[in-house]
Amino acid sequence: MSRITHIELDDRNLPAPTPEIEQERRVAIFDLMEENSFSLPKRDDRVAPDGPYKVGLSIREKRLVFDIRTEAGDEAAQFLLSLGPFRQVVKDYFAICKSYFDAVKNLPPSQIETIDMARRGIHDEGARILVERLEGKAIVDHDTARRLFTLVCVLHFGG
Repeated sequence: MSRITHIELDDRNLPAPTPEIEQERRVAIFDLMEENSFSLPKRDDRVAPDGPYKVGLSIREKRLVFDIRTEAGDEAAQFLLSLGPFRQVVKDYFAICKSYFDAVKNLPPSQIETIDMARRGIHDEGARILVERLEGKAIVDHDTARRLFTLVCVLHFGG
């Protein structure tokens, strides 16, 4: 039961995403709903409600906001993360994704594979930073962190 069963991105005030960004979003959400591991640890002598959870992600005042609710809709936790630690890796991720999307149209498979390996490395770095920033707030596995990092990038694209 330590999992996310619903995720919602609050992108109402953001510009429309490019088709590539929208595809990244759809794939990340699909993969996240298929398999994830997400739990809330005990904090400040308070026991966190058990999952499954509904998660809302948004950017407010240059902070990444996690709004965590129970399946019944009751507030389970809310935490804000500074976007500062993500800025460079998000910038690098968008740059390598652009190279990858361009390569898929024009380059041979061997060169596409090289760019994709670099993209995965940057993606892993973003997931590592997210796990660090969530320490003491939420417990996620590596694959869940990767998918959540993709969604952070989607929100960051417009913000």
